[in-house]
Amino acid sequence: MKLILSNLTFQVLVSIALGIVTGVFFPGFAPHAKLISQSFINMISMLIAPIIFLTIVLGIAHMGDMKKVGRVGGKALLYFEIVTTVAILIGMAVANLLRPGAGVTATDADAEKIRTYTDQAGSINWVEFFVHIIPHNIAESFAKGEILQILFFAILFGYGLNKMGETGASLTTGIEKLSKVFFNIMKVIMRLAPVGAFGGMAYSIGTYGLNTLLPMAKLMGAVYLTCFLFIFVILNMICRYYGFSLWKYLRYIRQEILIVLGTSSSESVLPSMMQKMEAIGCKKSVVGLVIPTGYSFNLDGTAIYLSMAVIFLCQVFQVNLSLAQQLSVLAVLMVTSKGAAGVTGSGFIVLASTLTALKIMPVEHIAILLGVDRFMSEARAITNMIGNGIATIVIAKSESEFDEQKYLLAVGDTTEER
Repeated sequence: MKLILSNLTFQVLVSIALGIVTGVFFPGFAPHAKLISQSFINMISMLIAPIIFLTIVLGIAHMGDMKKVGRVGGKALLYFEIVTTVAILIGMAVANLLRPGAGVTATDADAEKIRTYTDQAGSINWVEFFVHIIPHNIAESFAKGEILQILFFAILFGYGLNKMGETGASLTTGIEKLSKVFFNIMKVIMRLAPVGAFGGMAYSIGTYGLNTLLPMAKLMGAVYLTCFLFIFVILNMICRYYGFSLWKYLRYIRQEILIVLGTSSSESVLPSMMQKMEAIGCKKSVVGLVIPTGYSFNLDGTAIYLSMAVIFLCQVFQVNLSLAQQLSVLAVLMVTSKGAAGVTGSGFIVLASTLTALKIMPVEHIAILLGVDRFMSEARAITNMIGNGIATIVIAKSESEFDEQKYLLAVGDTTEER
């Protein structure tokens, strides 16, 4: 009994259940619950920048051939684009088949509630997005947690350290020790995951209430079903092709799945996922490049949600899209979905920017989704996280940078560290 009570997975499950009960019966606690959840996410966020930097620098410093860095990055981006496009296609197909927007009565859009999103949507620019990757002040990038800027700087730093050869050995040793310090801090913070999951769930239920879910139950069910199909059909096929088990992988990251379920944030487990991907057999150099890049470019769950949301809104407001128009939706989403990286409220902002680009309906119509967006963010975040981990294993295997013995040990014995 004591062993079960001290199990982190069990603690998170209980916390999520308590969060739901608290949200239903004590909705006034929601503002305090938000502070609890945000405090946990903030503690994780403070580790993301240094852990990404140190992991990438160490990976590149130990990588003999610098051409491999470019090859790994190129493979990762190609994989991300192919799989994300498949996710968009599946989302559009299911939305057209199930028609979750049919019969939904549209209420007057609340312009005030979505003004923040529409204002930010107008500022999303594909060219600016890439230009923004190059930092003008790396200290500011660390302070703001700009993942892509830190990634860019870390690659250059790792390259410089790699070129030093034996001269830089002492610095590499120091960075390795510093990296262990941050991962030890992370282990301490992860013990607070049940508290963060409780706060996140209590806030969601207390703020929006279960009654807001009923009118949109069909859309929510469609999104969760599509994410389920994407994971257990598409990603499972990829896992089988590359010779590893999806089920064993999911069991291995079960704690992270539950934490994301409670907090609605895939960033809450980013450092933990990097550590686990190394422990499952992926080389540090691959993990350091693929995971942070994936958090910006491999947003499978977000792509599914965006494609379904656009089709849903068209069904609600009776905007009939031809096949050519739906293909244009696909093309626009392939671009705008990448703009979701590191933006607060990214789902709504990118949805607004997509509708702005398509000009098929007033952007204000997205207000109908405000009440249920939070409850679909769990599906998006979990799918994003699972997809990024699988991408890391795939790229590692394709580069022969995968340790099968470590993999078998990790998935064969998933006893949690205490």
